[in-house]
Parts: sequence; C-alpha cells; structure tokens
Amino acid sequence: MMSADHSRSAPSWRRVEIALIDTARRLRNAFDHRLAELDLNLNQASLLAFVNDFGGTNQTELAELVGVGRASCGAMIDQLEARGLVTRNPDPHDRRVWLVGITDEGSALVQRFYAVDECFRQEIRHGISREERQQLATLLERLGTNVDAILQTPNPQEKSSVSGRSE
Repeated sequence: MMSADHSRSAPSWRRVEIALIDTARRLRNAFDHRLAELDLNLNQASLLAFVNDFGGTNQTELAELVGVGRASCGAMIDQLEARGLVTRNPDPHDRRVWLVGITDEGSALVQRFYAVDECFRQEIRHGISREERQQLATLLERLGTNVDAILQTPNPQEKSSVSGRSE
C-alpha cells in the first residue's frame, strides 16, 4: 500500500488525479474516433440517443444532460437539424420554448450508434473483469462525491480573504 508521504512526493504525472484526467481525455478521443464513421461526436450521439429514448426535450435540459452550455447545445442542434436528424417543435405548454424531436433518419442513426457503443465498450473492457469494473465504478462514485463536496465549499484562499476583510 502506498503511504501518504509517497503520494505527495510522486511526480504530478504519476498521481491518480492526473491519470484519471488523462484517461478520461483519451477515452473521449477514442469514443469520438469510433463515432467518426457515423459523422458524429460523443456529445451529438448522446443528444440524439436521449431524444430518441425520451422524446421531445428542450434545449436547456439537453445542454445539462450533455454537459455543454446552452449556446453550444443550440449550435449542435442546428447542425443535427441541418442533417435532417432532429426537428424543433413548439412546446404546447410554453410558446417560448422549442422541443427537440428526432426524425426517422435520426432514430436509424441512433441504432447504429448503439452498435458502435456496444463494440466500443467491449474493446475498452478487454482484460478487465466485471469485479474490477464494479470496484472502479464504486471508487469513481466516491471520488465524485468528494469532488462535489469541494465544489460546494469555498476555496481556502477565499475563506481567508473574506475573513480578513474590514467592514
């Protein structure tokens, strides 16, 4: 087992956080590489799959789901709409809002995406047992909980500058 002193003295490129960030980046690049045959990236494929599976959804919800800003999501929807994969339809409950729906062509492309996704998951899981994947998922969930806690807490520098202010 690695001691706390060792983890602090390890070079930055050997720390688990850096390895995690690097792996996530490479995983994303590999996914985009596999999706290139569909002329999609992971954000576009995720948006299409969500709309296909859950029906008409507004741009704000889609932006949150995909993890991009509303403007970026709008540009993505414009691209998918220009390709005939999605439509914008008025929300019957709010005339100011458009719901993004999927076309038959978009739905067919989602089915191809699911096939690519299945193959990709088999490739990246090669040599990693189910038990190891479950252990990794558990650890990542715990790490995510710690990250969420950090995001809810002011930075130590902010605390000292706030407490050091005169009123």
